[in-house]
Amino acid sequence: MRYYTIDYKGTAHVAASKDGKRAYILRAFRTMNVLLLKDHDGSIPGLSEAVDLEDENVRILSPIPHPRQDVVCLGINYADHATEAKSFDSEAFSKERPEPIFFSKRVSYSQGTDDIIPLHEDICDSLDYEAELGVVIGRDAFKVKAEDALDHIFGYTIINDVSARNLQTRHKQWYFGKSLDGFTPMGPCIVSKDEFDGIPHLDIKTYVNGELRQSSNTANLITGIPEIIETLSAGMTLAAGTVIATGTPSGVGMGMDPPCFLKDKDEVVCEIEGIGRLVNTVRAGATVPV
Repeated sequence: MRYYTIDYKGTAHVAASKDGKRAYILRAFRTMNVLLLKDHDGSIPGLSEAVDLEDENVRILSPIPHPRQDVVCLGINYADHATEAKSFDSEAFSKERPEPIFFSKRVSYSQGTDDIIPLHEDICDSLDYEAELGVVIGRDAFKVKAEDALDHIFGYTIINDVSARNLQTRHKQWYFGKSLDGFTPMGPCIVSKDEFDGIPHLDIKTYVNGELRQSSNTANLITGIPEIIETLSAGMTLAAGTVIATGTPSGVGMGMDPPCFLKDKDEVVCEIEGIGRLVNTVRAGATVPV
């Protein structure tokens, strides 16, 4: 099943779709966070009117416009990205330790596909993209072993971990440079885990103005999804609704020679096999809701 948050005739609704074309509004759930807090068996109560997702009265929002907590992120979690990041700034992006790097990304509001990414040109001179597989937790996870991690996953989405590289390197930490308003586009939907055979190995790509920049597969994660959940839940509860961004492969703007950062009116498409395409356009002087 594919789960959406849509704006239909001016009101936000949670909706479910089997084919990504025709969706049913779920009146039983006021928001996606409410749905994720329900430890249900996969049956979906409260189906009501059907809507065409391409109808002019429908706008697809982020599946979770207001996450309950900061997004948990993995840094340098593809080997090829580790190489390109270190070449850009060895001090800021060094990964000499064998353990995974975790950080959080503040998200007051996550915008969806076909929405804008603010350029923040007053403080950012090096706007960058990062396509990532997002894991959405569906049951509280505490002290969960890797072999049981799948039981706690609700589904998967696409995240663009937008980054201000100058702020990352200047502050010698990643929180601020990745947490500006509008830096967490997500979507177009959450695909439930039962649509995949176990932990999915999916092609992941990014296009900028039609040019392929990133191309890899989530099988290449250094720390896999089960291990991520086991490591984090060993000491903290991953509450239902938690979103984990699993890291990005090589091909980001800072890894190019010379670096090629995003500019006004650039279109960024993050694509993951079996989930869809997250399409956003950079806009100077723009803002997003918070």
